Amino acid sequence: MTLADAQYVLLTTYRKDGTPVPTPVWVAPTADGRIGVWTVTDSGKVKRIRRSGAVEVAECDRRGAPLGPAVPGTAEILDAEGTRAVRRAVARKYGLLGRIAVGSSRLFRGSRGSTGLAVAVQE
Repeated sequence: MTLADAQYVLLTTYRKDGTPVPTPVWVAPTADGRIGVWTVTDSGKVKRIRRSGAVEVAECDRRGAPLGPAVPGTAEILDAEGTRAVRRAVARKYGLLGRIAVGSSRLFRGSRGSTGLAVAVQE
């Protein structure tokens, strides 16, 4: 099993001063083999990734407790097409709950209210 197949992944981004900020997220595999993450466009993790793409990822439970070792990676903010692909992958992977979450986000935030991220892990 890869991290993209996990139910939840702990995505750790870093503040300017190096302080880690871990966040449990839903993930889905991308077409190019990276880990796709779908998140709110103005979230702190997007701002931190925009500044520095350095991240760590680890499988976790829904509360963010790690279930395995963290691996370093590089995150990239996706364009509109990439974001749509990640939305579709998340909706497919998480079934009815995923479709509700993605649909609600589009309804209340619009198509630009969420952003796709692609994480390449360095295994």
